[in-house]
Amino acid sequence: MFTGISLLKFFKPLGKVNRKNILLFLAILGPGVITANVDNDAGGITTYSLAGAHFGHTILWVMIPTTVALVVIQEMCARMGAVTGKGLSDLIRETYGVKVTFYVMVALLLTNLGNSVSEFAGIAASLEIFGISKYLSVPSGALLVWLLIVKGSYRLVEKVFLVACMVYIAYPIAAFMAKPDWHTIMTATIVPTIKSDSAYLMTIIGLVGTTIAPWMQFYQQSSVVEKGITIEHYGFSRLDVFIGCIMAIVVAFFIVVACASTIHTQGLRIETAADAAVALKPLVGNYAASLFAFGLFNASLFAACILPLSTTYYICEGMGWESGIDKDFREAPQFFWLFTFIIILSAALILIPNTPLITIMFLSQVVNGVMLPFVLIFILLLVNNKRLMQKYRNGIFFNIIAWTTVVIMIILTLLMTLDMIIPNAINTLFAL
Repeated sequence: MFTGISLLKFFKPLGKVNRKNILLFLAILGPGVITANVDNDAGGITTYSLAGAHFGHTILWVMIPTTVALVVIQEMCARMGAVTGKGLSDLIRETYGVKVTFYVMVALLLTNLGNSVSEFAGIAASLEIFGISKYLSVPSGALLVWLLIVKGSYRLVEKVFLVACMVYIAYPIAAFMAKPDWHTIMTATIVPTIKSDSAYLMTIIGLVGTTIAPWMQFYQQSSVVEKGITIEHYGFSRLDVFIGCIMAIVVAFFIVVACASTIHTQGLRIETAADAAVALKPLVGNYAASLFAFGLFNASLFAACILPLSTTYYICEGMGWESGIDKDFREAPQFFWLFTFIIILSAALILIPNTPLITIMFLSQVVNGVMLPFVLIFILLLVNNKRLMQKYRNGIFFNIIAWTTVVIMIILTLLMTLDMIIPNAINTLFAL
């Protein structure tokens, strides 16, 4: 069993640094890095941009506890996949029955449809900055995504995704070009700033919801299973998880820094990540703005593959249908037809005039935050199940972090809901 020294085991060196171990790690590298980085998608970048632009550096402190929670949660899912050889939806269905699984799948499908739509909104918005119409970019992006997943193999798709992860370096570069006050940034990162208004709380929920989105747990575990990673080589997979989570948080941190150090200090208001890229032009130059916009396009196209794929994975697993990129339409018809339907619907909604894209993108991240506690409860019950996990159950440290995340997200969601129903309710509570 993972005991109280689980944290030490997490960072324990994986044997000697030699050619064999390096090659083995490179062979296993993928699920953790891809899952964590794709979470910096169009909705995520928009949420981080809005957070930095509207609240400045005061929101940065959220990154540290979110990083710890992200690493712990993704590690649990990767470990379950390696130990059981089954996806998260499979385990929920086998343990709690088809009825419970059906309702969970419906809730997650509706949540992820909003996320998938936001990815194509990101493709449209980012390329419009370069003068390309959404009526060209969105259908082309949808076709490219469909061909990659339907016609490609798991190995090819994973290699393309790993290359896409490298493009996120655009955001740290853009942040450094903004010449921020690093002393102020470090102070804000370490010292929490608490505000009682519902907009601030909603932004925190959105930040956590976009950083630790419910779909990530399902995709992470399914990827570990499809790649054939077993507990024998799980130490390398755990390192993959850690590297991916750190990469994702670093990118998110620099997006907030870039917008806080420029747009917020100038008192400008933005509503999308594309607005942020345009607003950066007169503040830090065309090059940084173009990097920001290109990063948004890469993230949107990247996530437009992963989000529908994740949705398709967990629904097919939950319903007991065949799934997997290495299969074809004949072997897994439900898997590929569902993926195709989500792609077509998401892209089509973007082409409808006056679609409230901004609302869809931001609220989808808030809904992620609201859904997260329910998914985490299932994960914690499963990962602590002695029959399933045997000696690889959670230890005290991992349980404390995960359950604390559940409780905090429930409290924040209740406070936000209360303030929406009764205006100024939060201010009244804090004044008592």
